[in-house]
Amino acid sequence: MKLGILGGNIGRTTGINIEAIQHAESLGFDSVWTAEAWGSDAITPATWILAQTEKINVGTAIMQMPARTPAMAAMTAMSLAELSGGRFIVGLGASGPQVVEGWHGVPFGKPVTRLREYVAIMRQIFAREGRLEFDGDQYQIPYMGEGSTGLGKPLKSMLHNKEEIRIFAASITPKGVETAAEVTDGFFPIWMDPEKFSVFEEPIRKGFAAAGDKDMAQFEISPFVTVVIGDDVDKCMEPLRANMALYIGGMGARDKNFYNNYAKALGFEDAAVEIQDHFLAGRREEAQKAVPAELIDACHLVGPADRIRERLQRWKDAGSNGQVSNMLLGTAQPEALELVASEML
Repeated sequence: MKLGILGGNIGRTTGINIEAIQHAESLGFDSVWTAEAWGSDAITPATWILAQTEKINVGTAIMQMPARTPAMAAMTAMSLAELSGGRFIVGLGASGPQVVEGWHGVPFGKPVTRLREYVAIMRQIFAREGRLEFDGDQYQIPYMGEGSTGLGKPLKSMLHNKEEIRIFAASITPKGVETAAEVTDGFFPIWMDPEKFSVFEEPIRKGFAAAGDKDMAQFEISPFVTVVIGDDVDKCMEPLRANMALYIGGMGARDKNFYNNYAKALGFEDAAVEIQDHFLAGRREEAQKAVPAELIDACHLVGPADRIRERLQRWKDAGSNGQVSNMLLGTAQPEALELVASEML
């Protein structure tokens, strides 16, 4: 089992806790992950962190695919991989229609098709086996469509990248997980019950079959896991209630919310409906109260240190079974990083 740390992103201000990241590096953490929504980007903080660390890998969870072309993403990845000695990991995601169309001003399109084409183009650029040409549903390179000059020509990257660059995808829909298993090196479930790998088992199997010779040894499952140490379990759960209510209730329309569907797949169908009903009606507090403690406890680590040590056994078992490769920890507590590292590394 490898450990990573979340929170290498810029929030409302430009502060990044580089001391916490360097502390995680000293503890043996494998990776740190940046993010982007509709404020800071994921690449700028990743560059900042790579420049101030020596061993830890830095990945994006996620770079929004509609926000940049596949070629731009490949150029960025190769540049950072070369400058850091191979410590950069690409993490891609579709984002959601509200952000894609409301912020970036481009069509949401077909996220699964976009992922497949995006990764194919990036890998073609990395390989430099020929000039870049691609004729897909979402991308045509060179572009010869409406508004083109007709002067575009196939090109090959001037940069000869020598580093291996892994590509991960953020997805929780069955088809998205299947496609990630087929074309990428791993994926991020936003949360995961380590005892319910079955939620992902069939789509992963289908993806491996489509890829040909591929198995779990070549695919990393890297869920986000929040850790909050404290004597009062319910109090430790409070920030997680707010976060999970936002995603399950408000990240998408009523009939197009991937996180709501995922909560149902984890066995909390009634709660998912109730959370969404409250959230969409503007009853945020009621939505938070409707998040079951059992769901929080299944996917995260909260409470006294001894309780967390005990519940880490579920993650150890999942790691031993090859069903979880990395735990990507979200925490503001140095003692939480130290506790999990002492038990898992």
